[in-house]
Amino acid sequence: MIPIALTVAGSDPSGGAGLQADLKTFHQFGVYGEAVVTLITVQNTLGVTAVQLLEPALVIAQLEAVLADIRPHAIKTGALGSTEMVEALARHAPSWDVPLVIDPVLFSKNGTRLSSADPRPLFPFATIVTPNLAEAAALTGLPVTTVAQMRLAAAALTQQGARSVLVKGGHLDGERSIDVLLHQGTFTEFPARRIATPHTHGTGCTFSSAITALLACGIDLPAAVGRAKAFITEAIRTNPGLGRGHGPVNHWA
Repeated sequence: MIPIALTVAGSDPSGGAGLQADLKTFHQFGVYGEAVVTLITVQNTLGVTAVQLLEPALVIAQLEAVLADIRPHAIKTGALGSTEMVEALARHAPSWDVPLVIDPVLFSKNGTRLSSADPRPLFPFATIVTPNLAEAAALTGLPVTTVAQMRLAAAALTQQGARSVLVKGGHLDGERSIDVLLHQGTFTEFPARRIATPHTHGTGCTFSSAITALLACGIDLPAAVGRAKAFITEAIRTNPGLGRGHGPVNHWA
């Protein structure tokens, strides 16, 4: 049976992030991708100039249409836009009964706020939550600039309802990019040598969608994170060099 994954996320017309990056990543892992649109952005590699939220009722209608016909084996959420959207999804989430990856997308690559939504009502339904340093800091109120602080933030997020947490260290200072996974009470670090490039647009979306695709294939969570880390590292290293700003990673990696 073909593995199926669903992304519930915003649209990036330049194709580097959002649901476009998710679908490309699903395909690269041999997973059939579906997409429910939550918001529309006007953006390219130079930045975001506008964000338009869809009505929660329309998002739920998209979701119900998909679930009634081609049910996914795993679901991920990206930019959700508003608290009302999160609350609507949280009411619906108990019926999903598949692994759920929450990428709490709050900011774009250039720091533009993409969402005012508090994703924490969805945490109890999540298999894993994958914040970057800025998102982990925003969600916990803690400083998150070191590996030790990443561990503290991951623990704090589990106290807020998340079962497993991956704090992504792509913005750490130093020669290595270290991600910290807290799963079943155990911390695991996933290091990689930092790659000097401006072309990192969509790394968070791509990383979390790789985890989602692997979960849809039946891979256990720590192994899925490890394989997804290797994929995103290679995707950054072999980026196609597109755009005049923060270009996309290589989704063919």
